[in-house]
Amino acid sequence: FGAFVLALLPLASLLIEVISRGLARFDWSYFTMSKRNIVGPGGGASHAITGTLIVTGIATLVSVPVGLLTAIYLVEYGRGLPKKTITFLVDVMTGIPSIVAGLFAYGLFVVLFSPGSKSGLAGAVALSVLMIPYVVRSSEEILQLVPNKLREASYALGVTRWRTIVKVVLPTSISGIVSGVILAIARVIGETAPLLVTMGFTDSLVINPLPSGGTNNVNPMTSLPVFVYYEYTRPGKPQDAFFDRAWTGALVLVLMVMLLNIVGRIIAKKFAPQINR
Repeated sequence: FGAFVLALLPLASLLIEVISRGLARFDWSYFTMSKRNIVGPGGGASHAITGTLIVTGIATLVSVPVGLLTAIYLVEYGRGLPKKTITFLVDVMTGIPSIVAGLFAYGLFVVLFSPGSKSGLAGAVALSVLMIPYVVRSSEEILQLVPNKLREASYALGVTRWRTIVKVVLPTSISGIVSGVILAIARVIGETAPLLVTMGFTDSLVINPLPSGGTNNVNPMTSLPVFVYYEYTRPGKPQDAFFDRAWTGALVLVLMVMLLNIVGRIIAKKFAPQINR
């Protein structure tokens, strides 16, 4: 019990601090207004929240197919050296610092477009690099839990391996896969360093994540973690207005991560198939 309390105290202290200071600007205008032309009090973070949703959505669309197909290969087809190599690379990707993913995406877009290129798409690529290994690992673990007798029964009926995967294995494990994807999203939605490098910063609402197509291909977007970083580390006058916006952004991030974790666990528990392992 003592160890539990000791572990709980820092978390409780953090939550109390974020909630107490974040409620200062937790109002309707914060979610509906951007910071364009705002030099003091007022304004909001709608542009940052929108940027976070767009970039994370694109990263999810990239990461889920790649991660799920990789997991299917490792569980259903992979053998010998190819499987060991892919497993090793996934393990390495799981441990890379997030700034390295940001530098990779930035370098990729510099090569494809031009030096200094910043866009929401580059940020999505950076988040994809971080998400893919988590999707692979969670999906692989869930697929391994599907009883072999289900596969063997399907093969006995003359069903091909790929059709067995699509019609038997995936439906049986879909709740766990979805839960793993949601937890992977929660893992990357608060990333700051890679998005500082790849997306830049703007006070305006930007919907288009693609590079601008101009001479320098700069089309910066803002994510909520980057917004919090800039508001807190580069405040104007009065400072309290900037700090209030930063703390409210931190509170919104905490609520988003908590909501994703709760939804992921509910899906895993409520829709888990009733099978005998």
